Amino acid sequence: MFILYYLKKIYMKHYTGIINELLEKRYSPLSFDQKAVEEVKIMRLFEAARWAPSSRNEQPWRFIYATRNNKEAFQNMFDCLFEGNKIWAKNVPLLILSVAKSVSSFNGKPNPYALHDTGMAVGNMLVQATDMGLVVHQMGGYDKEMARKNLCIPEEYEPVAMIAVGYLGKTDDLPEDLKKREKAERKRMQLDEITFKKSWKGV
Repeated sequence: MFILYYLKKIYMKHYTGIINELLEKRYSPLSFDQKAVEEVKIMRLFEAARWAPSSRNEQPWRFIYATRNNKEAFQNMFDCLFEGNKIWAKNVPLLILSVAKSVSSFNGKPNPYALHDTGMAVGNMLVQATDMGLVVHQMGGYDKEMARKNLCIPEEYEPVAMIAVGYLGKTDDLPEDLKKREKAERKRMQLDEITFKKSWKGV
């Protein structure tokens, strides 16, 4: 039994080792450098998002962003973060809020795929960011109603995730509890925990 388990792990490791290296390299750090993100790189992030697939080509994603050099706009976004995120995000040079158009342009009804498709667009952004030497940390820990008010988001659009973007900073600059979290081993569930062949029961 042990031998079969061991062979299965080797098999899984073999297949997980052949994916694009950008996907393995990407992670969500807590330490950010204050260095500004170049405007051309910011636009490339959004261009990557623009080419994401979506149901019926609805393209429901929208993005609101602010750089630290635009103090008022940046503060409007930063104020929306929960206190736990403000602690480490204080050096972040670029904040982005992903927004999903929740009403379909085709029939005026709720679009059940809006969040999924917006996530696909952000996934493109993550790969592009990693390729350009940037790091990204997505956050659900923010006040959505404050964001809606501060950023003038229309009713038919849904705030999704606050996204910190920048260059990697020094882990030693973090508070001790966050430093420990930053240095913790990255873990992912095994393929046999997330995939089910034929059906959930595997039959």
